[in-house]
Amino acid sequence: MRIAEFLSPQAVIADMQSRTKPEVLRELSATLVRAHPLLTADRLVEVLREREKLGSTGIGEGVAIPHGKLPGMGQLQAAFGVSRAGVDFEAIDGKPTHLFFALVAPENSAGVHLKALARISRLFKNPRFRASILEAPTAADIHALIVQEDARP
Repeated sequence: MRIAEFLSPQAVIADMQSRTKPEVLRELSATLVRAHPLLTADRLVEVLREREKLGSTGIGEGVAIPHGKLPGMGQLQAAFGVSRAGVDFEAIDGKPTHLFFALVAPENSAGVHLKALARISRLFKNPRFRASILEAPTAADIHALIVQEDARP
């Protein structure tokens, strides 16, 4: 599984405007809806918020992977955003979060969902990669960096 299979270039935000956790979830959901018009932003926000109630998806080192499952989804979809200012996302390390990878999976896709989460988590463990994303000026550049890094063996 490659990230390019579920992250379209249209679902990347180079400079998020959100300043709070709820705003981040709304902005990522709105971006997913623009890239995939059959989805609804309100329902996506609700799914992501429900998951956050179980514990923050802020995994530390400036990265969060808000995620959830949505009935009626045809396939895994994602949105990615960069917050230059950083957001208090209640990350496990207590530091501001700058990189957000929202993932929404079909309801009955536990295996695919977990594989995608593991892949994203592994990719963003690399400090040089995280720094290159923060330095990338455009959404197209960010998407290209993610695809390129994900293609490495």
